[in-house]
Amino acid sequence: MLKHLLLAAFLLLFTTAATPPTAPSYQLAKLHYGGGGDWYANKTSLPNLINFCNQALHTNLAPDEATVELDQPELLTYPFLHMTGHGNVSFTTAEAQNLRRYLIGGGFLHIDDNYGLDKFIRPEMKKVFPELEFVELPFSHPIYHQKYQFAKGLPKVHEHDGKRPQGFGLVYKGRLVCFYTFECDLGNGWEDVGTYPEDTPAVHDAALRMGANLVSYALTQD
Repeated sequence: MLKHLLLAAFLLLFTTAATPPTAPSYQLAKLHYGGGGDWYANKTSLPNLINFCNQALHTNLAPDEATVELDQPELLTYPFLHMTGHGNVSFTTAEAQNLRRYLIGGGFLHIDDNYGLDKFIRPEMKKVFPELEFVELPFSHPIYHQKYQFAKGLPKVHEHDGKRPQGFGLVYKGRLVCFYTFECDLGNGWEDVGTYPEDTPAVHDAALRMGANLVSYALTQD
C-alpha cells in the first residue's frame, strides 16, 4: 500500500512539475508622470489590489505592477493605468497625444486624488481631451455595479475637507476612458493594513472591492 501511495505521489508531483505555469494575462501599471509630483505614492496599493483581484475575481494578473511613462511604447500594452499623487503634474504635448492615443485605443486610466491633485490634473487632462469635461457619474453607472455593489457610489476612505467622495469620468464616444476618484483616497485604502492606523478592516475591504470593480470594468468594457 505504501509503495502505491509513494508512486501516486510521485506521479502527481511529476505531472504538476511538467505542467508549465500559466503566464499572466495582463499587467497593471502605475503612471510615472512629469512635473515633480509624487507619482510613486502608495507603494503597496496596486500589489494589494492585484492580489485581491486574482483571488476574488479569478483574474490572472501579474503579481507585480509595472511603472510606465507616457513616452514609452510599452504604454499601449497595459489595459489599466493607475495614477496618484498630491499635485505637481505636467504633460508635454507629445505625452498628452500619447495618452489620448492610448485611451482612444482601448486603454483605461484611473486617477486617484491623494489630496491636492485636483487643481493640477484637470488642466493636464484638458491637454489630452480638450473637447471633453469631467462629469460626475451617476450611482447607477456600471462601474459601481460589477461584482460588488456600491449603490451610494465611492466609499469614503479618508476625510480631508468634509466633502463627499465623487467619481468623475471622461467619456469619449460613449465609452468611459478615464475614471477620477476625488475626495475618496481610494488608493490609500488599498495599502497594507496598518499603514493608516485609523483605517478599519471594513474600510480596507470596501476600498479593495471598489478597486476590483474598476479593474473588472476596464477589462470587460467594449
